[in-house]
Amino acid sequence: MSDITGKKIAILATDGFEQSELMVPKQTLEDAGAEVDIVSLKGGKIWGWQHDDWGDSIEVDRTLDEVSVDDYDALVIPGGQINPDLLRADKRAVAFVRDFYATKKPLAAVCHAPWGCLSRRVSPRAAR
Repeated sequence: MSDITGKKIAILATDGFEQSELMVPKQTLEDAGAEVDIVSLKGGKIWGWQHDDWGDSIEVDRTLDEVSVDDYDALVIPGGQINPDLLRADKRAVAFVRDFYATKKPLAAVCHAPWGCLSRRVSPRAAR
């Protein structure tokens, strides 16, 4: 991994994120020196999904209304079956991902998260 010390990473998630798909990348990025913000549709806490039931919650650092793509060096979108569906139905989330993709900064979409990217026409093929 390149040196990411001090880089600002947004993890875009809402209720129903797959527990391991948010927590493991967050910890890995922080261990590598990145500053990670949980960005969501609403403030407070969001709840993960663990296997077949609700998992742990995590505190939201900033809402979509409080951030700009210019604030971050990379974007991570965890999967799960609930999280991507809720994000792709929210116009603010759609715009944030689309605008982030246009910057050509790193964007990681884990497991089911590419559903949202494809529905936003955020893919190498769409960029042609």
